[in-house]
Amino acid sequence: MANTKDPFEFQEFEEAESLLEETRDATTINIDDVNEFRKQRRPGRDEVEEDLLANDDKAELLSGQKKNAPFWSFDYYQKFFDVDTYQVRSRIIGSVLPWRGKNFIELYVRRNPDLYGPFWICATLVFAIAICGNLSKFLVNLGSPNYKYTAEFGKVTIAATAIYSYAWLVPLALWGFLLWRNSKVMNLVTYSFMEIVCAYGYSLSIYIPAVVLWIIPSEGLRWFSVVLALCLSGSVLLLTFWPAIKDDHIRVSIAFMSAIVVLNVLLAVGFKAYFFSSESPHQQTNSSSVVTLVQSKPHT
Repeated sequence: MANTKDPFEFQEFEEAESLLEETRDATTINIDDVNEFRKQRRPGRDEVEEDLLANDDKAELLSGQKKNAPFWSFDYYQKFFDVDTYQVRSRIIGSVLPWRGKNFIELYVRRNPDLYGPFWICATLVFAIAICGNLSKFLVNLGSPNYKYTAEFGKVTIAATAIYSYAWLVPLALWGFLLWRNSKVMNLVTYSFMEIVCAYGYSLSIYIPAVVLWIIPSEGLRWFSVVLALCLSGSVLLLTFWPAIKDDHIRVSIAFMSAIVVLNVLLAVGFKAYFFSSESPHQQTNSSSVVTLVQSKPHT
């Protein structure tokens, strides 16, 4: 005959009953008593602070508003350094590979501009130009009997002034111009100041390998790298700022884009002409002496 006992029916176990019989005098704890004790216990100071912070964060998330720190505090600039290695690497690659229709700000920077990449790119470019400029001068004058190498540390200051002025003052001027044109012409694309600084900072990354090539005392290689860096950097800037100015008057658009190209050309050519001279001081002295002798020669 099959067993008709319900397997889901509550059963009392003999081992539990025997254990209770042996320990009747032991103290037992009810789970309801534990919960009641936790409710009655006075919370500590640390717990109160954690609850207040959690409530503030929840309130900010629910309301959709975040308290903005003043621009003179470190908290304001902390968000511009909140980037990871993948973001910085992708932005550097995007700044040296321009493609038609690719907007650098819209594709890489929008809603999360950073100053970490632009700051270190500019700093690396400053020391690269100063160091490579000294090495280039040493190689050009190598073998000259009257030449004595002396490091020109003043080039670091000059390079830093030029690069950081270009990376900050030019974006400031472009940002102000776009705000002014946006007040005159409706439906123009606007960029924030930090987004423009981010775009300009990353656009300088292509000059770092170009400057390293300038150590080689070959004018053909140097000018080829200058033109290549100019084309890549300028193309990224043109593709980025053209959507913001294309709906404006045609003359204003042409003048705006021309200013971007001219300033970029002046920066690159200025670096090449000042830090990487093609002639040694000994050659320049001989040339000036020849010119002086020709001018002082009496005419017959």
